[in-house]
Amino acid sequence: MPKMPVPFLDLRQQYESIRKEIEPVLLRVAESQRFILGPEVDELEKEIAAYCQAKFSVGCTSGSDALMLALMALGLKAGDEVLCPSFTFFATAGAIARLGIQPIFVDIEPATYNMCPIATEKALAQHKRVKAIIPVHLYGLACDVDAFVAIGKKHGIPIIDDCAQAIGARDASGHPVGSRCDIGTFSFFPTKNLGCMGDGGILTTNSPTIDDYLKMARVHGSKVRYYHEFVGVNARLDAMQAAVLRVKLPHLESWHAARARNASIYDAAFAAAGAHSTDVSWSTGGLAVRYPWCPPSPARHVYNQYVIRVGEGLRDETRAHLAAQGIGSEIYYPVPLHLQTCFAYCQQGVGSLPETERATHETIALPIFPELTAAQVEHVASEIIAFVESKRPAAVGAR
Repeated sequence: MPKMPVPFLDLRQQYESIRKEIEPVLLRVAESQRFILGPEVDELEKEIAAYCQAKFSVGCTSGSDALMLALMALGLKAGDEVLCPSFTFFATAGAIARLGIQPIFVDIEPATYNMCPIATEKALAQHKRVKAIIPVHLYGLACDVDAFVAIGKKHGIPIIDDCAQAIGARDASGHPVGSRCDIGTFSFFPTKNLGCMGDGGILTTNSPTIDDYLKMARVHGSKVRYYHEFVGVNARLDAMQAAVLRVKLPHLESWHAARARNASIYDAAFAAAGAHSTDVSWSTGGLAVRYPWCPPSPARHVYNQYVIRVGEGLRDETRAHLAAQGIGSEIYYPVPLHLQTCFAYCQQGVGSLPETERATHETIALPIFPELTAAQVEHVASEIIAFVESKRPAAVGAR
């Protein structure tokens, strides 16, 4: 099969498509000399709140700081406990630990990679100082929001949904992520479906009290300059980043559609080769590949990442083969948080979260960005299928 290099991500293509829209707003902000908060941020907050169907939104410096601000807004303090997944980006638990709070890691559902509600209930039965729960909508797929909202109401515990990878995703009821829990946190890191030209984040909430707190917390606990009601942080969103995001937001739905189109091409190719979606166990057989399970409408997967499983023992070889063909890929995430050195004190060692640990050995993220051509997507799928089929004897006995 001839080589066709395919980058994992190419942000330049997106920039070129909207260059004529972006550059004038950068000049507009430069000429205004208003670089921190201001009207650009005010307008972005209104637009994001409307898009996410939340009453309020508050811009901040990053998705990581959004998580920290959310925990502060709920009044959590050192010695409290927070439940979160281990199979996620570091910031989810990093924000918890940064405030002296104890992270308690919960296992995932193998089909969705999202935090498991059943495992969450078990963790609540074992830990009595839990003051918040942070499920993550991983890879652009909404977690079981209905279940987590019900758990929160049952136990009187607030829910922060980490929407960093999932702006525009919809849950099983058709609601956008960030619209139903106590606080939603979002990242605008450049690689996200909606990314700025640096760091940026935002929070959503339906509580005027939380909204008011967050707007003060991001400016050192101040509502009136130089008068501080509590000790907050410096977590203000740059006007330049807000202006860029305001240009990009109207394009987001078309970018979601392009990602979904690319995902459907992958899905069809893998299914035709005998693979199954991730809700089908390895024991069923077929090609040693599992493509992402996609929820039925009105839910919506926005494919911040398109992540497949490759039968245990073949994942690293498959990725090496892709690299040799000039095809980009990534592993999200090679080491789960509960096994990171910095979280050894949590005492959740190897074997404590079996589905999480299994996912770290089987998953590969493939190119999915909107500007990919159908030919490129088909080529990536073909290379994987051909390689895995060539190793079929080695896959015998895989889980």
